[in-house]
Amino acid sequence: MSAERQGRFKAAVVTVSDKGAAGEREDRSGAVVREILEAAGIEVARAEIVPDDLGDLAALLDELCSGIFNLVVTTGGTGLSPRDVTPEATLRVIDKEIPGMAEVMRARSLEVTAHAMISRAVCGLRGNTLVVNLPGSPGGARDCLEAVMPAVPHALEVAAGDASECAETRPPAC
Repeated sequence: MSAERQGRFKAAVVTVSDKGAAGEREDRSGAVVREILEAAGIEVARAEIVPDDLGDLAALLDELCSGIFNLVVTTGGTGLSPRDVTPEATLRVIDKEIPGMAEVMRARSLEVTAHAMISRAVCGLRGNTLVVNLPGSPGGARDCLEAVMPAVPHALEVAAGDASECAETRPPAC
């Protein structure tokens, strides 16, 4: 991200974990997400640890997508356990799904583990807020967020109505 764009975007990081919310587990994945976003010049203005509850999580995501934050990144709750409800909460809130981002995250994760194919993470847009679901493990969160970060600044600019030209001129292949 260019120097003039640094600090322009605000993010919220939501760790979805029953044990984390109860104080029984350290939030290592949320810390990883914060580190990556701040290194990219995105201000993390809010961080929360919440239990895996569909209604409460959907209400929180709805609040976070009300125009204050450009980016909401969740970590946790994307697997197959009965309490994993992050994708369902996200789908209740977003207007447009961005399947390419979730596909890239799963592809990157598949380089590390075959379990990546059971990730149900989704990414999407609510108004001008980009929502990205990441796995709950620190390594998975890092791998997935790093996989999509090259596109995040442009996605945020386009969502905010700031990108004047999406087509890129490139030299012909030889």
